[in-house]
Amino acid sequence: MQTVREIEESPLLSTRFIIRLTIAVGCLAALTMIISFGGRWFGARISLAGNTASTTPITLTIGRDTLTLPENTLRFPSQRKNGPSERADLYLTWPEMQGYSKAHRERFDDITQSSGLIFLQIAQSTMSRDMSGRLEPIYSHLIEGDGVPFANGMTLHHLRADAGYADEVLLTAPRAGAPVYVVRCALPIMPQMATSGDCQRDIRVGRDLTVLYRFSSTHLPDWDHIDAAIRHFVETRLVNTSATGR
Repeated sequence: MQTVREIEESPLLSTRFIIRLTIAVGCLAALTMIISFGGRWFGARISLAGNTASTTPITLTIGRDTLTLPENTLRFPSQRKNGPSERADLYLTWPEMQGYSKAHRERFDDITQSSGLIFLQIAQSTMSRDMSGRLEPIYSHLIEGDGVPFANGMTLHHLRADAGYADEVLLTAPRAGAPVYVVRCALPIMPQMATSGDCQRDIRVGRDLTVLYRFSSTHLPDWDHIDAAIRHFVETRLVNTSATGR
């Protein structure tokens, strides 16, 4: 049995307790570091959300065409590898026509700013005519009533309710030395309700490629510049540059 003096002289904290406490503090510090660095790593991956800022050239063969695209323009990681591909899905900033970068990451990460992007799908053609070429043989039979003057030199055409295009309208515009420009749009009731995919158009490029692209109706004033920029973007990245289609 301990005496009063022994009790008074015994240390308040035993050596064993101090060792255990030191180990616990060390483990807690290590865990804090892991959480800190792991959180930063995971947070960075979440913020990228599948995007990449790498501009490494990726060469894809789609049907009879081969093209080289910057890695950061390809939307899906599964398409960022060289070789044959069924299609290429791209997103580009407008008007810069660039892929994902830290400088423009808000447009890619924030859905409220996605109207600043243009979305492209490049695939082997399944139709003999592009959208402009389908105006007379197809769309002209689906138009209801007379065309209505629209902004930026365009004419608005309403489509029949049974045409299968829901609330979409057809917008056309004449072009000197080129087929009539044609685009389908689901025009928002108010400008602030516009989305990144209000309007849709497709063009023929290369030997046998169809480029389907979508953009916000807020960019309709630039319809001719957008069309030319997309054609130029794809054509200049074709390996088989000697054969381009219009």
